[in-house]
Amino acid sequence: MSIAVQLNPERKQQAHQLIAELQHERQQVWFLYCHVAALMPFSANPTVRKKLARFSEILIDYVSLGHFGICECLFRDADSQDPALSAAEQIYPALSSTTDAAVSFNDKYEGGAAIVLDDLKQDLSALGENLAKRIDLEDRLCELMLQ
Repeated sequence: MSIAVQLNPERKQQAHQLIAELQHERQQVWFLYCHVAALMPFSANPTVRKKLARFSEILIDYVSLGHFGICECLFRDADSQDPALSAAEQIYPALSSTTDAAVSFNDKYEGGAAIVLDDLKQDLSALGENLAKRIDLEDRLCELMLQ
């Protein structure tokens, strides 16, 4: 028995497009994550603030797409008896936890002149761990969508 959401061809194409968009945003997040991390030691100069603001913006777009786009597609298209729905429901709390971590990071560092950079190195490291966990969870959800 396959654990998968049965999609019609149009929905399957939409799923492929959604996954491709997620992967593109994921690449942008890691690219900017590395650029921000390379600015250590952190100071309150305009370059750090600008890259951090851009990173936070892309980060929220990325987690929103995974959280709302991928999960919404799975939950919308799954039959209540489909094992994929059960698998997705088991993955969702961990994915939601990584979303919360990203939103917390954004809330702390998005705000221009008011941000304090003392904890950025530690917060960036913790965020990186959450993002790595998130990738695994997203990949599992994407597999459910495409099987």
